[in-house]
Amino acid sequence: MGNASSMLTQYDIEDVQKHCGGLFLQWEIVALYQRFCQLDRNGKGFISADEFLSVPEFAVNPLSQRMLRMLDGLNFKDFVALLSAFSAKTSPRRKVEFIFKVYDADGDGKVTKDDILEVLRDMSGSFLSEQQRQQVVNQALDESGFSKGSTLTLQDFLKVLEEAGLKMEVEVPVD
Repeated sequence: MGNASSMLTQYDIEDVQKHCGGLFLQWEIVALYQRFCQLDRNGKGFISADEFLSVPEFAVNPLSQRMLRMLDGLNFKDFVALLSAFSAKTSPRRKVEFIFKVYDADGDGKVTKDDILEVLRDMSGSFLSEQQRQQVVNQALDESGFSKGSTLTLQDFLKVLEEAGLKMEVEVPVD
């Protein structure tokens, strides 16, 4: 499974469905496989960072460089599992877990003020000054009940986003 010359078997499809918690129907997995094969230009069974950057929507995303550490070298099964975070059927908790991983740049299970500032820098570019970014992050931490020296765990992240009542309706179409 993974290079463009191979085909998905019924077993492969069911295995991928199980791996991603049943969030995709069989026809959606086949469509995702076709897209995966298009991205896997070398036919090696995984997608490199350069291949991900060939997707225009991804390349222009201000968080693309940050997300590449999560994406580089994904095989098909992990590609579908990653995309499942963007499914309409995915729980808000799973979506927050994905966002947490984007913020947790070093993968230590903690998000620091510097991690948040780095994401804000990526997203705001030159639109905000460094001082303005500092103010935004400090105010957000204060309003959430955290000190400037705090580190946020996944549980903290879940609590803050849950209390904010955010709706996360980001989806990746598969057709």
